[in-house]
Amino acid sequence: MIPIPQYPLYSAAIAELSAVQLNYYLDEERCWALDVAELRRALAEGRQRCCPRVLCVINPGNPTGQVQSRQCIEDVIKFAFEEKLFLMADEVYQDNVYAEGSAFHSFKKVLFEMGPPYSEVVELASFHSISKGFMGECGFRSGYMEVVNMDPEVQQQLAKLVSVRLCPPVPGQIVLDAVVDPPQPGDPSYELFNTEKQAVLSALAHKARLTQEIFNKTPGIHCNPVQGAMYSFPRIELPPRALAAAEAQGQAPDMFFCMKLLEETGICVVPGSGFGQREGTFHFRWSLRTKPHCPVPN
Repeated sequence: MIPIPQYPLYSAAIAELSAVQLNYYLDEERCWALDVAELRRALAEGRQRCCPRVLCVINPGNPTGQVQSRQCIEDVIKFAFEEKLFLMADEVYQDNVYAEGSAFHSFKKVLFEMGPPYSEVVELASFHSISKGFMGECGFRSGYMEVVNMDPEVQQQLAKLVSVRLCPPVPGQIVLDAVVDPPQPGDPSYELFNTEKQAVLSALAHKARLTQEIFNKTPGIHCNPVQGAMYSFPRIELPPRALAAAEAQGQAPDMFFCMKLLEETGICVVPGSGFGQREGTFHFRWSLRTKPHCPVPN
């Protein structure tokens, strides 16, 4: 079970493994909230053609930029417990939270705070990466996962699978070590590290607010608040002539829009059809990425 919209890595991995993709839709009208009722709908539908095993959650969201509440995470954990689903928590943007009132809550922490029986039974794998978040070191492509309550025999097979793979190059391993053990107060590099980190996050937060404001002033575009991560996923309203032109060229309407935008303005965005979206709606993903060491905006 994967969210729609989703990070295309998941649909690609599912296809590669010849598994079955079960879509659950995030609620765009409620700032891309995750609704357990929608999970139940997707699960019931999926059980008509397969035996669902895994529930994937992306928080903060890619490409939607939402941050799920603690109550939502508790509800998801209870759902996974009741339905005996393995939880996969993609939490690579956990440092990128901008909206007032929003906060990141890790699935592992919430699971443990909920206590038995959930903390003793629910199987969980959480993911983090150096190529995302505030550091955004995309070229290094190093990361890690932590597993909780995994069946010992399955974990043994996982260890074998990981052991036969090549490890990332040394620079990636060094950066990963720096991410999981950053400078602490009192360390010589702490002040500089903290200043640079806050500058990057402040610049991203400024861009998140600016993105929402500008898009919502633009006719035909609606953008939810960007609560976290590095992206917004605005909905676009396309006139009948654009829909007809897209059909004539054999393109999805949002792909047609994105190509026209690139050709006429040089602005490159990604069509929403690449991430999944409700039928009849059209979107694009806009990136908030910023360069390191940028000044804090006024």
